[in-house]
Amino acid sequence: MGEVRFRVLKEKIQLHGDEDEHERVDSWSNRDLIPLPPSRRTWGWFHYFGYWTLNSLNISNWQTPNTFLSYGLSAGQSMMVIVVGKLLVTIFSTLIAWCGLRWHIGFTVQNRFTWGLHGSYIPLLQRVLLNFIWCAIQCWNGGRLVAVCITAIWPSFAKMHNTLPSSMPTTTYQFVGFVLFWIFSVPFLFVRPEKFRVPFLVTSIYCGVGMLCMMIWSLSVAKGVGPLWTTGQNIPETSSWTLHWLEMKGINQIIGGIAAGITNGSDFSRYARSPKNYVIGTVLSAWITGVLVSLIGLVVTAACQKIYGEIYWNPPDLLMRMMDSGEGSSKARAGVFFLAAGFALTGMFENVCGNAVAGGIDLAGLFPRYLDIRRGSILTFVAIWICQPWQLVNKAATFVSVLSSFSVFLSPIMGIMVVDFYLLRKGRVQLSHLYRVKDTSYWYTRGINWRAIPAWICGWAPTIGGLVVTVGGVSNPPRALVQLYYIAFLVGFFVSGSVFYLLNLVFPCPGMGKYDEVDVYQTFTPHEAAKLGVVQVVEPQVLDGVAIRSDDKKTEAEVIVERSL
Repeated sequence: MGEVRFRVLKEKIQLHGDEDEHERVDSWSNRDLIPLPPSRRTWGWFHYFGYWTLNSLNISNWQTPNTFLSYGLSAGQSMMVIVVGKLLVTIFSTLIAWCGLRWHIGFTVQNRFTWGLHGSYIPLLQRVLLNFIWCAIQCWNGGRLVAVCITAIWPSFAKMHNTLPSSMPTTTYQFVGFVLFWIFSVPFLFVRPEKFRVPFLVTSIYCGVGMLCMMIWSLSVAKGVGPLWTTGQNIPETSSWTLHWLEMKGINQIIGGIAAGITNGSDFSRYARSPKNYVIGTVLSAWITGVLVSLIGLVVTAACQKIYGEIYWNPPDLLMRMMDSGEGSSKARAGVFFLAAGFALTGMFENVCGNAVAGGIDLAGLFPRYLDIRRGSILTFVAIWICQPWQLVNKAATFVSVLSSFSVFLSPIMGIMVVDFYLLRKGRVQLSHLYRVKDTSYWYTRGINWRAIPAWICGWAPTIGGLVVTVGGVSNPPRALVQLYYIAFLVGFFVSGSVFYLLNLVFPCPGMGKYDEVDVYQTFTPHEAAKLGVVQVVEPQVLDGVAIRSDDKKTEAEVIVERSL
């Protein structure tokens, strides 16, 4: 009886797809893993503008100039570093995303032809871990903004008594904000990526207008900017680092800070109606908007320095100061509520889109029979409570620093992906071979392409020492280690890519440069199929139960499809 019940339960929770739409569910495939058909590719340029705007209109990007000013760079030098860093983010993200634009598969499936079907779990598990932890941390940080909103309505909330035990490194004030942020974020989990246009539109306009209002107000009240705006270069004479090394450190931090988002670029680029939509939206937002938000953050902080006599880089702290911790006028509290709500709303959808949905796609790759994007997103959000972000943010500062430097391991993965797709395969992929273990070019050795593993290790081995001594606060560390760490992203990317290329020259892989000559999954539009040299399968018309074929080419194509499947 127990075995029967287990089978019934297993059948109920297993996913089911529309076979007519090639949504086969097995150990390697489900609806959210197959190449996306044209009907599901709904993202135009504004979707990608909104997608990258979520990353731009956030607290960390607002505070970016502060990091570089603390190194001793001038305000102008800090902005220059941001311009260059954001440009490189745009270039690398487009390189990684192009596989999704051409073949309409995501990061989860994309790594199968590089690492092998089983080997793809190596980058996939790293992404899952990062999604879990960053989702928890961003949810905790977003809770601070919700707490500001509550204080703006009920000023006494900021002075509430702490009822939590001393063993928890947080207060009731912070924890209530976190819980509410988590609850308000949950409805976004039920919006499928194809329907993200409205959330992108609302969050981009709301938070963008809020930031502009904040800048106009601060400049109006201060009647100009404070001395922070004219900060000059202030590198100590005793510093062992020159200006150029500090600039490289800053550029590396900008790229590394969003490395996790760059790696899964194809997860979202596959929804594009055309490649130009992705490129236009990404350039306008990831680069231009990203730079403007950092500039606004610098202007507002400089102006508020003149108003309050102190420097407030963190928007929640500044907003609390603007309304005197809830004791200000009703107008001040109303303005703060509007601004904090804009930051919080953007943070909610950024967390859902960039971490929960990305985590859902990755989990779907691990358990295709039972998890799709929606179920995986919900599971990622539930895992927030297991991660206990109040412990990570308020107590484990070193651990968070390590996470922020995780690009040491991600950039080698990207280097391997780029070299494999562009140089070795010439942009060609056998889609039908990505979803089966028999008669496939991507099985390699027991499902693992061994060439990728040493290439990946060679990418992070030179920089891991610098990560350890920097995060560990070692005094007088070896200079060479730290220098490599300051350019870790570029070192990892190019070293792993070069090693992988050489290994493939010495030990060639089968299937390089090959592609399915038939559109097995009905993935492409007629224009795309003609450009790729792929034959589209046209369903035969049926008259009185008899299939009518219009030409012999269709018959041949159908035979190829049957062999492929």
